[in-house]
Amino acid sequence: MSANSSDPARQLDVVLVKAGRTKIRYTAELLFDDGTHLAVRAPWAGDGVRDFGFVRFERGDVFTEYYWRDRWYAVKEVRDGAGQLKGWYCDITRPATLSGAELVVEDLDLDLWISADGTDVRRLDEDEFEESGLAASDPAAAAAAVAALDELERLASEGGFDALVA
Repeated sequence: MSANSSDPARQLDVVLVKAGRTKIRYTAELLFDDGTHLAVRAPWAGDGVRDFGFVRFERGDVFTEYYWRDRWYAVKEVRDGAGQLKGWYCDITRPATLSGAELVVEDLDLDLWISADGTDVRRLDEDEFEESGLAASDPAAAAAAVAALDELERLASEGGFDALVA
């Protein structure tokens, strides 16, 4: 199904899992799925306002989220209620899986924020990643997670990020 399709919108449940537990579940509209790469759109699903200091996620914000079945990250374009781009929040994850109407993504703690103008690119939660013990329990997954974070940061710094979510 493409974003330009006349078919009725397909709804999915996005399930973010962390350390074996469901962290958050929310309904999103499927925009497209080409078998490897898919995108959904949903309003901010958090409780109240989440103020990171460098960006606030709040009621009215809209997230267009890009997932891959063969990459270790998810990219979330964040816009305010008026459509103004706030930036991109990138979760380092295991590759996404879609089963029926449920999109499951396992969060691996590492994150990257890229401001709308691209001047603020920051790595987040590296301490949580270290404390997770993934490097000891699953060294291959830990290496893939770090490589994914490095790749996203490089793309953001070199100006190649826009092509990723196009």
